[in-house]
Amino acid sequence: MTQRQVLLEMNHVKKSFDGVQVLSDISLAVQEGEVVSIIGPSGSGKSTLLRLATLLERLDDGELIYMGEAAATSENGKSVYASKEKLKQLRKVFGLVFQNFQLFPHFSVRKNITDALVHVEKVSQEEADSRAEKLLAQLGLSDKADNYPYQLSGGQQQRVSIARALALQPKILFFDEPTSALDPELTGEVLKVIKELAREHMTMIIVTHEMQFAREVSDRILFMEQGVVVQEGTPDEIFENPVERVREFIGKLG
Repeated sequence: MTQRQVLLEMNHVKKSFDGVQVLSDISLAVQEGEVVSIIGPSGSGKSTLLRLATLLERLDDGELIYMGEAAATSENGKSVYASKEKLKQLRKVFGLVFQNFQLFPHFSVRKNITDALVHVEKVSQEEADSRAEKLLAQLGLSDKADNYPYQLSGGQQQRVSIARALALQPKILFFDEPTSALDPELTGEVLKVIKELAREHMTMIIVTHEMQFAREVSDRILFMEQGVVVQEGTPDEIFENPVERVREFIGKLG
């Protein structure tokens, strides 16, 4: 079996806000094609970990490495970041899907997907339109290309935001509670899309409170609480053989 490339490494990550430690000494490595779900109670640091991984927040200490290239290294108990130019390159490795869609309300669905491709990535309009068309077809939204976000359901908006992230052809896709803004009926259609991506071996890191979904889709699950990883393992290990705290958490949700 060929050794899969490690796409993301986070080593001994620490983060505080206003003197309150939110993450203490978290390490994570994600291989190509792997789906990792992060679960745990509110306030456990899950979303902060994602924001650090996607360069929306800065580490206090620890390392952040994409495909062997360091975005941040640890020196004398403090994270030191790479140059702006290097970080710009590393940002191309990943895409991020937010819980509240973050679509541009004044852009059509097509323009929401193609705008960054054309203006930031300098992809030709023709190529950008072609990518958008393919993704909209894949996500069952071909007939919505000329609609505006307000004309779509929440589930459709979230599928557009997934298409927008995929259009940039990232190596890793991050999802921060992708269904938390949706009602149960619409949640299913978004989870179906993510399951489909998993079948296509898209590398994904998903912060979710949907336990059954995490169990079905993940290669590995991390349970976080109070800024540390309490248990990490396969879905079977987490659900069939949980440590006491994880059992309690899963039991409450059941």
